[in-house]
Amino acid sequence: MGLLNSLFSKKENKIVEYLNKKAILLDVRTVSEFNNKSIKGAKHIPLNMLYSHLKKLKNGNGSYIVYCASGMRSEKATSFLLSHEIDAINGGGMSSLSTLIE
Repeated sequence: MGLLNSLFSKKENKIVEYLNKKAILLDVRTVSEFNNKSIKGAKHIPLNMLYSHLKKLKNGNGSYIVYCASGMRSEKATSFLLSHEIDAINGGGMSSLSTLIE
């Protein structure tokens, strides 16, 4: 259990670090998921639309904390953004991220 707690603490610390540098929350869930519930102030771009928003994301000169419902889509989105030299971390699922932010 100690190892798992250590891993989660590192992830939470990294998220806090990104929040402190004013990273943008990026929700990659579907439109209906976002409309149902979202984190206040989050930017919404569904995962399947990231490529078409790539130029805008690159020009934003910011860092991103990417999240979805469970962390799977946000992991794909984070990998995609990093591969295009955009600073991003996987914030995981919305429930756990919103608990950390509040």
